[in-house]
Amino acid sequence: MPNDPLPVTGAWCPGDEPGCRRFHTFATEHPFAVESGAVLRDVVIAYETWGELNSDASNAILVCHAWTGDSHAAGRAGPGHPTPGWWDDCIGPGKHIDTNRWFVVCANVLGGCQGSTGPASPHPDDGLPYGSRFPVLTIRDMVRHQRRMMNHLGIERWRSVIGGSMGGMQVLEWAITYPERVGSIVPIASCMQSSAQQIAWGVIGRRAIRLDPRWRGGDYYGADPGDGPAEGLAIARQVAQVTFRSDNAFTDRFGRELTDRAQMGDTFGLWQEFEVERYLHYHGDKLVRRFDANSYLVIGKAMDLHDVARSRGSLESAMGRIRVPNLTIGINSDILYPPYQQRQMSRLLSRTGLPSTYIEIDSPHGHDAFLIHFDLVGEPIAKFLAAVG
Repeated sequence: MPNDPLPVTGAWCPGDEPGCRRFHTFATEHPFAVESGAVLRDVVIAYETWGELNSDASNAILVCHAWTGDSHAAGRAGPGHPTPGWWDDCIGPGKHIDTNRWFVVCANVLGGCQGSTGPASPHPDDGLPYGSRFPVLTIRDMVRHQRRMMNHLGIERWRSVIGGSMGGMQVLEWAITYPERVGSIVPIASCMQSSAQQIAWGVIGRRAIRLDPRWRGGDYYGADPGDGPAEGLAIARQVAQVTFRSDNAFTDRFGRELTDRAQMGDTFGLWQEFEVERYLHYHGDKLVRRFDANSYLVIGKAMDLHDVARSRGSLESAMGRIRVPNLTIGINSDILYPPYQQRQMSRLLSRTGLPSTYIEIDSPHGHDAFLIHFDLVGEPIAKFLAAVG
């Protein structure tokens, strides 16, 4: 990693190189209300597209990103995009989600930090970052935000909505909240409502950020480089990173190896690092350079609040509103979103009588397998899209 000071925020800001992002601003005359009761004005949604929208706008697919993802689902790294698309092996000409046929859209979620309105964005009242003024959001708020982009693009109905992890939460909310605007769904490694254990992992990460004195209650954007809440955000990411992989993946890759046994000999130091420890430090610092601590908090809270049954009576009644073909994908080694959650989801979806398929990926990599085993995920998606197309 570079030796320069860690940034105060890794957020994309107006004036930065836009890369492939496009922007749509709404709520300029009437505010956009979120479930917490707050309202937002001059709301921006950053998105990217691949392929061509056909004449009747019937070939559009929405891909929803996970917690620390963004709109750059496909494409190379370059100006405005420090890393390649997170699903680049799946989206593109001749790939599993074939952009020779499909018009693919991916948006940065509301509350994100890569172009859409979020805590690092300028507040319309004073031009300073929202910081602590940014409201609590839900997954439903994110979906309503995306619907404004859908209208802007002239799309009446998504042929399919696809997403993994938090993206899968958005998939379900799209199909429940706007059933007439979704033609099929593919939720991957996700859930209908966050479990107590999933919430517990999120609580630990949020506490790590809150206890970082450089977080400053959420108003840290004016600090000098190296004086932001990097430590808290890095620890939060390290905690999450443990849940993204399986025990076998960690054991096979790192075992119990120490990083500096050659120098230490047979002695041990309190802060002598294990190889897995160095791996976690790397991923913590890596996220700090491309993400924002407040966005991490806001999005993580939205995931913990996720419950499709909220204000809808029950899981059965909520899921009963989904009446489209569906493909649910689980991962056998996933400890964060265990496959029993996807099996339960698929059982409820199958009650509609419409085509419902459940596939469980055999992978040692845990939750992140949907971002690693592109063929195992992409091939059933391609087959499903061919069937619903």
